[in-house]
Amino acid sequence: MVFIWQGGPGSRPLLLSLLLLAAWEAGSGQIHYSVPEEAKHGTFVGRIAQDLGLELAELVPRRFRVASKGREDLLEVNLQNGVLFVNSRIDREELCGRSAECSIHLEVIVDRPLQVFHVEVEVKDVNDNPPVFREREQKVLISESAPLDSHFPLEGASDADMGINSLLTYVLSLNEHFVLKTITKKDKSVSPGLVLRKLLDREETSELNLLLMAIDGGKPELTGSVQIHITVLDVNDNAPEFDKPGYKVVLFENVQNDTKVIQLNASDLDEGLNREISYGIKMILPVSEKCMFCINPDTGEIRVYGKLDFEENNAYEIQVNAIDKGIPPMAGHSMVLVEVLDLNDNVPEITVTSLSHLVLEDSQVGTVIALISVSDRDSGANGQVTCSLTPHVPFKLVSTFKNYYSLVLDSALDRESTAHYQLVVTARDGGSPSLWATASVSVEVADVNDNAPAFAQPEYTVFVKENNPPGCHIFTVSARDADAQENALVSYSLVERRVGERALSSYVSVHAESGKVYALQPLDHEELELLQFQVSARDAGVPPLGSNVTLQVFVLDENDNVPALLASRAGGSGGAVSELVPRSVGAGHVVTKVRAVDADSGYNAWLSYELQPAAGGARSPFRVGLYTGEISTTRALDEADAPLQRLLVLVKDHGELALTATATVLVSLVESGQAPKSSSRASAGVAGPEATLVDVNVYLIVAICAVSSLLVLTLLLYTALRCSAPPTEVACGPGKATLVCSSAVGSWSYSQQRRQRVCSGEGPPKTDLMAFSPSLPQSREDCLNPSSEVSH
Repeated sequence: MVFIWQGGPGSRPLLLSLLLLAAWEAGSGQIHYSVPEEAKHGTFVGRIAQDLGLELAELVPRRFRVASKGREDLLEVNLQNGVLFVNSRIDREELCGRSAECSIHLEVIVDRPLQVFHVEVEVKDVNDNPPVFREREQKVLISESAPLDSHFPLEGASDADMGINSLLTYVLSLNEHFVLKTITKKDKSVSPGLVLRKLLDREETSELNLLLMAIDGGKPELTGSVQIHITVLDVNDNAPEFDKPGYKVVLFENVQNDTKVIQLNASDLDEGLNREISYGIKMILPVSEKCMFCINPDTGEIRVYGKLDFEENNAYEIQVNAIDKGIPPMAGHSMVLVEVLDLNDNVPEITVTSLSHLVLEDSQVGTVIALISVSDRDSGANGQVTCSLTPHVPFKLVSTFKNYYSLVLDSALDRESTAHYQLVVTARDGGSPSLWATASVSVEVADVNDNAPAFAQPEYTVFVKENNPPGCHIFTVSARDADAQENALVSYSLVERRVGERALSSYVSVHAESGKVYALQPLDHEELELLQFQVSARDAGVPPLGSNVTLQVFVLDENDNVPALLASRAGGSGGAVSELVPRSVGAGHVVTKVRAVDADSGYNAWLSYELQPAAGGARSPFRVGLYTGEISTTRALDEADAPLQRLLVLVKDHGELALTATATVLVSLVESGQAPKSSSRASAGVAGPEATLVDVNVYLIVAICAVSSLLVLTLLLYTALRCSAPPTEVACGPGKATLVCSSAVGSWSYSQQRRQRVCSGEGPPKTDLMAFSPSLPQSREDCLNPSSEVSH
């Protein structure tokens, strides 16, 4: 605040009071300074940074800046010392016109955190305008018969300054006929006039030239002068007179052009031409070349001549002259005061200053988005403006000062729900009917990384055939991120773990951008049936967010393993099986059994046995069980049968491309008397293998019992029932080929790792037991489904 200090020690209490007043205003939210108009560039106004409680060192980092409505170059702040100074010429009359109060409103804005302060700088009037008369010369017509003390009004001067600087006093040059008389009006302005103190004599003096000087009340004083030219007229000794010395008329500012204002009437006591009157007007206030009224010279009727505007001028002072037609003519005078009433004819004006076009979606409630100021040129209730905001938006208006608002965040934002807000600020005045205006504020919500990538489901099941080519594409994972730009840029990676003794990355890989999953090497169903792992999705935000998805890769079996023959009780040269059969045996005698396993699963491990035709097309007296591998006689043997029968058994699986193995069985036909010896020799020769086979069977039975005692009991019961049934009703016999499920189980092989065999003894009928995988459903379809796994 600027003070002009003049005085001695006795004025110190006044200075202390003013300083306390300044401190109180600063604490109440507004700082008040004052500066005289026409101050030179650099004139000190106030230590604004210190008064606002800001440190000088933080002015630049916090982007200290000053904004003002209208003329922004009048005042400036030195960021080095925090001093507010005059930047350019301030003309109070140009800035505020005839307004009694004149202030410059500043908005001081600092960031980090954002603060807004209001500063009012009052512009003090200085005496820089001298009194001015509208005309260089005023002509006054005075009859020589004018009586003493006659009053002749003069047009006064006007001063553009305010207060005491505009209070005028008048001085008239010395003369013997006239003295100066002034009349003080209600607005304390002074109207000059001449008073006749000595009778005029036209024959002696026909013209007088006087000098009227106007002196204002400023320090130093300024003066203006006008020449008064007085013409003395010959006797027309009665001047027209109005019925009132002054009139007052009230009009609304929206009256139409040519509207009647008032009907004036003046009368003259003379007769003839000296009684005929002509009316004329002269605009006194405001001083303008343009007259807003006209008068009928014959009737004295005054009408509006133009458009009245309360905001331009709310009062008019008109001087009305009534001049008779005598020789010389005489004039009467009166004043008409026209007051203009305000109407609500101005729409409010809105000024929006956006502080940020982008608002982060995680911005705190209360963050200031924009500054809004409103104004209305009307007065009273017509100029009182209230602001409102578009409903149902996460923003609100907060009044910070008279006609100033802050647009602040009222609730949390979510860019994924709404990324753009088009706000409408409505300013409405208090008139009736009220007028309103709108302004749009566009707010863009900036993204932050608050959404992690999300997969459509938490787990996927993938089926891949074994023996796939290295690097083949087996699946594509895809995650969606609701954020934008780099916050939505998703990359994929494996969640590393151990698969047995090897790392997961040696089996599969995932493309970081596309999410495609590749098998890096051929997969082997017999080695790895299920590969379960996780793929991680991470966005590129800071900090990054992510989520995982589980992939269950089932390796499907292919027929890539040839049936393998198991060692028999009796061996022969070249791996052939040798058996001794008496010629006396009948049809259905079981000679031996061919045993084979397949490392594959399902249909690929389901084996069948076929006896190859003998050389030369001779019909063999032997047959092989289609699914059991048992070789038995088809009829009684006779002398015509060759003593050495070479049987070739083809073992074949049920894969789409069946794989086969061949077993050779050598059958020697002996006489009945030789059979025991041969048998005994054979028994002696194969005692070791037979014992070994028995031991293997014992281990297999123990293993089955360990897995499920209930399953073993069920299978033993089933075996007992099958063994007690007549041979003609065996399900896997030749006549029961259609019962695949009941006959096929006897030869269904399981994978090499889980294969089990149970032998029920030497004698027929021999039945193989099956152990089904407990993880698969037990139904009739399992018998035909290649994916079902059984043990033979």
